[in-house]
Amino acid sequence: MKSSSAIRSGIVWLLAFVFFFSSHLIQAQSTAKETDFAAQAASVTEFEVNGLKVLLKKRSGSPTVAVGLFIRGGSRNIDQKTAGIERLMLNSAIEAGKNLPRAAVRRQLASIGANLGVETSEDFSNVNLACTRADFEKAFNIYSTLLISPEFNPSDIARVKEQILTALRETEAVPEGALDAMEEKIIYQGHPYSNRVDGTVSTIQSFSPADIKNYHKKIMQTSQLLLVIVGDFDRKDIEPLIANTFGKLPRGNYSPKPLPRLDFSQATLDVSPKSLPTNYVRGVFAAPTLSDKDYYAMRVAIAILQSLVYQEVRGRLQLSYAPDADIDNLESNTANISVSTTDPNTATAAMLAQIKLLQNRTLDPRIIDEIASFFLTRYYMGQETSLAQVGELAKYELVAGSWRRSFDFIDGVRNVTPSDIRMVANKYMKNIRFLYVGDPEAVNKMTYLNQ
Repeated sequence: MKSSSAIRSGIVWLLAFVFFFSSHLIQAQSTAKETDFAAQAASVTEFEVNGLKVLLKKRSGSPTVAVGLFIRGGSRNIDQKTAGIERLMLNSAIEAGKNLPRAAVRRQLASIGANLGVETSEDFSNVNLACTRADFEKAFNIYSTLLISPEFNPSDIARVKEQILTALRETEAVPEGALDAMEEKIIYQGHPYSNRVDGTVSTIQSFSPADIKNYHKKIMQTSQLLLVIVGDFDRKDIEPLIANTFGKLPRGNYSPKPLPRLDFSQATLDVSPKSLPTNYVRGVFAAPTLSDKDYYAMRVAIAILQSLVYQEVRGRLQLSYAPDADIDNLESNTANISVSTTDPNTATAAMLAQIKLLQNRTLDPRIIDEIASFFLTRYYMGQETSLAQVGELAKYELVAGSWRRSFDFIDGVRNVTPSDIRMVANKYMKNIRFLYVGDPEAVNKMTYLNQ
């Protein structure tokens, strides 16, 4: 087992490598430290329009505006037969609106430099708008028209279907896609997350224009929606626009269904045989959610684990180009370790050894400071755009229960201690459920099950 000095040396080596090629991160961090997070929280106004919750963050002086209309529920809105219908509906909706043909939509958006995008996840979906402050009202009118009164032209739906089907086929053809499918089937068995929000080839092909229209009518109720806006606006500037658009939607009576707990009671190994040049391994384990007090320590612990795994598996053993450790931000949350390698047993054993190290050693506080500083720098840089801030507010509102928690994140990470790291490593990094795609003959089961 490595000494604490060796651990610190490995992490410092990686950080030095990253900082050497990303020196601008240091300047971004020093600027970010001057940010007044209390003032940022105070810049957010929360109000309702006919049951539609609105979060407005005033970003004084910003020349850009970002908007996100979020649909609550995600995988809970669908089942195995309707998987992907929300994705198809939203992408079809932004093609054209009533009295707003597709060509006119493209021309008008291009003339003002506005962009629309659709995102889907296990917990929510959204359509986002990015534009300039000067052209906001025009862009918002196009945006709201498309979402409230979409045309759903059969030719538009057919074209969007083909785009989605192409993406699905490409995803299913790669080993990472096979791992994702295994995770949905095995880790999320009996859980709403097993309903694929992106859809499957068979479900996407099955939806008719009538199915899309009916789903739109069902889902577009203000009680199921969240509207987030970031820009140089006050409530009085925004509320009339919302009242005349999304505020006219039916209120409905949406109530979220509670999610069941995931099963991490014992270690498991599931193998999908495939003839590949290398083997793909993903080990999934439980993780605290955004609303859990353990979340901050777990985020730092995963960042440290990522560095250790990278240094050991790629740097010292040279078994993989990109070994990784990661954590999701879901309401039923998980974390994972992963690797692609020709020697899966040695690589997996090395990753598990790094977890044991975190579980058994109390790290030098300087290690945590170094990792936390680098991690926070990346966080700050990720929040530079108005659109990123829309996503952050919505994520905490919809997954953690309150947008206000997003402004607790920085202090939460900075206050993590060595004992916190050891605690979460022992509490969560256990009973790892491994998914394997590749040569089954290369697998020594005990490597994965004796944790």
